[in-house]
Amino acid sequence: MIKTGNPVISIYTEMTPNPETMKFVANKLLYPGKSIDFQDETTAKPSPLAQELFTFPFIKSVFIASNFITLTKTSDTEDWQDVIPTIKQFLKEYLEEGKTVVNEEEVATMKSESSNTVSADDNDIVVRIKELLENYVKPAVEMDGGAIQFKSYENGKVNLMMQGSCSGCPSSMITLKAGIEGMMKRMIPEVKEVVAEAE
Repeated sequence: MIKTGNPVISIYTEMTPNPETMKFVANKLLYPGKSIDFQDETTAKPSPLAQELFTFPFIKSVFIASNFITLTKTSDTEDWQDVIPTIKQFLKEYLEEGKTVVNEEEVATMKSESSNTVSADDNDIVVRIKELLENYVKPAVEMDGGAIQFKSYENGKVNLMMQGSCSGCPSSMITLKAGIEGMMKRMIPEVKEVVAEAE
């Protein structure tokens, strides 16, 4: 007898370059083609999943992407190994029950301040910056459980916002300066500097 209904969900973890964050990868699409970052409980309204994750006392921030969730723990939580089994079990049950991960209507009401999506009023340089972020940077940083979003461009200076494991990561500044800034300067001569803007 074949049991129908919700598929069995498997969750596995991956270390990130940021010791405070852990990437939880699911065998199910959570937020297809998008990502959303919740720095604290007060911003988590659009995501019932994030709201429930914040009920764990050791969760500091939640980042949800296409098929993974990156969680940042509080610095006083000793070791990820102590809490991973609990989180994996919670995520498995939550997803198997088919509960809502992100409520799109709620997201629409949030202030849309940063995005790599090209809009009609973007100038040529901004379009090239966003395309470079989307095509070259996004796949690499998603592997590490993070995201880097475009904030603004002015007078040769690109402001980016670090999300997920990239936020507060010791090696993110090296990635930003040596990796992203170097590539942008080569591919977009108008870019003189790339900086990370705090949320």
